[in-house]
Amino acid sequence: MNNYRNEELKRLISESLRERPDSYLIQQLFEQFPTTTELMNVSEQQLIRIKGIGLCKARQLTAVLKLTNALTIPAQNRSTIRSPKDVFDLLEPEFRHLNKEHFTCLFLNTKNKVIFKEVISIGSLNAAIVHPREVFHAAIKRCSASIICAHNHPSGDPTPSPEDIELTKRLVSSGDLVGIEVLDHIIIGSHRYVSLREQGLI
Repeated sequence: MNNYRNEELKRLISESLRERPDSYLIQQLFEQFPTTTELMNVSEQQLIRIKGIGLCKARQLTAVLKLTNALTIPAQNRSTIRSPKDVFDLLEPEFRHLNKEHFTCLFLNTKNKVIFKEVISIGSLNAAIVHPREVFHAAIKRCSASIICAHNHPSGDPTPSPEDIELTKRLVSSGDLVGIEVLDHIIIGSHRYVSLREQGLI
């Protein structure tokens, strides 16, 4: 975690929890979870082991971390998505160290520019449970013209499962009904990806 982001994140968490940045609680949090990956994947159970963090603060903190993660597309990355490779380049650094499946949507405007990114679902080691209503509720809220779905395979193998293919078909059908096109579903593995559109599955 670079020093600038570390300090910004520490400030945000301190303000959210109404703690001083140099308080015991904040120091323990950053000592026990020193990297961005560890902090973004922290669970409520892990947090409540820290003295001073009860269930309420743990839930508050995980909500802050999810929001922070959802908003961290740098301005220079709010660019036009021209190919599946663009999606891979945008999301792979974030997905690289995740140990659970994260189902993420990129919400695009009419010029295929990313206007927002949101993690819709976090699953187990090999499954993210996603319902089309969650995807399109978020898409409508963001006034999206179209969406691109993506998720990681922690195994490193981006080969789509039958469940991935079935989910994609359901999302495409739901998108047709509400008038928001699903442009692609990208599965990201270890340094590689599969585009379901390129595979002829959309």
